[in-house]
Amino acid sequence: MDRHLEVFMKVVEKQNFSKAGEELHMTQPAVSQYIKALEEEVGTQLLERSNRYVYMNLAGEIVYRHAKEISALYTKMKTSLDDLTKQAKGPIFIGASYTFGEYILPRVIAKLRNQYPQIIPNVRIHNTEQIIELVAAHEIDIGIIEGSFHNDSLYTEVISEDEMVIVASKEHPFIVDPTKVRSITDLRDEIWILRERGSGTRQAAEKLFNLYNMNPKHIMEFGNIQLIKESVEEGLGISLLSKWAIEKNQLDGYIGTIPVLELPFKRTFSIVTHTLYQTKTLRTFTEVLMETVENSDNISSGSNVIR
Repeated sequence: MDRHLEVFMKVVEKQNFSKAGEELHMTQPAVSQYIKALEEEVGTQLLERSNRYVYMNLAGEIVYRHAKEISALYTKMKTSLDDLTKQAKGPIFIGASYTFGEYILPRVIAKLRNQYPQIIPNVRIHNTEQIIELVAAHEIDIGIIEGSFHNDSLYTEVISEDEMVIVASKEHPFIVDPTKVRSITDLRDEIWILRERGSGTRQAAEKLFNLYNMNPKHIMEFGNIQLIKESVEEGLGISLLSKWAIEKNQLDGYIGTIPVLELPFKRTFSIVTHTLYQTKTLRTFTEVLMETVENSDNISSGSNVIR
């Protein structure tokens, strides 16, 4: 990778010429020369300087973003060349949306580490929209998202289905007496606790509402599933969640499902990569992932829902 871009990224991340030099084993004047040469090459100033720190201007932000992509592609190139002669090993950068990342991915990683201990997984958990952005920017090798999408520059494949159910506190009237409710439209006046926009779980809820022409009168947005579950347990409202997410809560008797006629509602889990070509390490992870979700012991009879 171009040394000028490498030095620039380090200065941005350390916000200091001297600290960047220490990490790169360079003197402060040498770092300054590299930055000056890069600014001359691109024809504009990239960094603003204060008494203690340096920080990017708008042009610097553009260069930094592309430099990160170049760095990721360079690393991927080296890994691909290594794949020609070496076994699957080294780091793999995985991104997953919250439901898959918190409730399914851990057992995939455990199986991967057991079978291929030389592969080192690095995991980032974000909502579906952010995972797609990270794949597009080459910051992760593979993303696992809720739902599916179309993008000409990215490859996506559905790997499984997931059942969504409406959950409520065990003391909720519709849990105590399920005969009081038949249809999802009977829940219009309930307080719905949903994930933020951009999450796969929120997209699933909105799709369900649109499908049955149901507009909840009260919606609260919470940023993570655990907070939603705890709020539901306390009787604050109801929610639409994956069966994966509430498995333990149901077993413990803290949460129940409201049995409306329209449920269970199904959505998909998909993988997203930048191209069809995969390194040996990425191919190995994908194979373990597929094996896990397709394992007959983990899938309910007659469906592709992971249990």
